[in-house]
Amino acid sequence: MEFVYFTTAGLVLYFGSSWILTRVEQARGKQFKHRDLVFFAIIFVLAVSSFNLIQYLATK
Repeated sequence: MEFVYFTTAGLVLYFGSSWILTRVEQARGKQFKHRDLVFFAIIFVLAVSSFNLIQYLATK
């Protein structure tokens, strides 16, 4: 069952990170030069925290 949780979280994180990046760029007024690195940083932080939370809740 954890597989379903992690897969769903991964999909939500992918689209959520893209949305966050777009909003930050709109607020900034232009795109980042290294857009892929900013996207990676956003999704990395969110993935580590959410995957740890899922693992904690699944083993409880």
